[in-house]
Amino acid sequence: MVIPVDESLLTEADRRRTSGLGQFLSPVLRRVNADRLGPITWFRTDWQRSGASTGRAIWTSPDGTKSDVVVKIPVSEREFRWLRRLQDAPPPLPVPRLFASGDTLEEYHLGWVIIEYLPFGPIGAKWHDDHLERITLAAARFQGVASMHPVDRALKHEDWEALLKRSREAARGRDLVAVTRWRKALKSASKHLDQIVERWHRRTPIGWIHGDLHLANGMSREAGNAAPVVLIDLAEVRPGHWVEDAIYLERLHWARPERLKGRSPVKLLASARRRLGLEIGDDHPLLADIRRILLASCVPAFLRTEGVPTYVQAALEQLEDSLHRIH
Repeated sequence: MVIPVDESLLTEADRRRTSGLGQFLSPVLRRVNADRLGPITWFRTDWQRSGASTGRAIWTSPDGTKSDVVVKIPVSEREFRWLRRLQDAPPPLPVPRLFASGDTLEEYHLGWVIIEYLPFGPIGAKWHDDHLERITLAAARFQGVASMHPVDRALKHEDWEALLKRSREAARGRDLVAVTRWRKALKSASKHLDQIVERWHRRTPIGWIHGDLHLANGMSREAGNAAPVVLIDLAEVRPGHWVEDAIYLERLHWARPERLKGRSPVKLLASARRRLGLEIGDDHPLLADIRRILLASCVPAFLRTEGVPTYVQAALEQLEDSLHRIH
């Protein structure tokens, strides 16, 4: 059994200990891999949120071919499973190529993977107008190949009533700008919440989604702004509607709409799925607005973590506009 790592709970001290874990287990990793794995140089990137130890090395295949690889230990059960599942996808592979993996290291019960080194990216390190098209196409390709595997896990169900209650309580305080507008919008959302949630629970099609779709999770095997994007960090893969990936990406740009230049991640992902022959659903614009309402209405409940004024204001505008469109 792979030991799952709840990375959100890791302290900086935890991260340092986890990095030390990689160094400690380097000899074991090399023994387990019959010395096909060369010396490992452990590192930490500026954008890395994971508590795993990550290192670079050279992998020597049985035919003598040498490849640059990345070693990651420990890995969550979901990332471990999906890296393995998607290795048979048609090229270009939408996730990193897997050279070796295991759920134990001799007597240690830890999941580990050795994957290809992706030399270009993350694409979010430098903004380019093509990024949205590239990442939504990558998401569509990921969703398409993942759909070959039956959905064998339950949908994630948030307690929207409790979250909205927390938001309305927060709106009674003095920390919100435009508090009168917030109270009015939250009251409207609360009034229609039962119908909104009931419709959301009936959403289709349901398939596997990436769950953490953002530009820092997009890498590439080739240089250039037209190169296919490879999605990394599969720890949040889960069942859901494809709109959830699109709105997740969109939400990260609510406070920076100038970057979107009028382009909608929902429309871009729908277009990419259509080109790949994947189901879209006639009601996806409605589902997108429902998802916006549900996420935006929760922002006041998380002011400590989502309290950047520009984002809070943008969330209010999304909430008001979406409520207007569905009623």
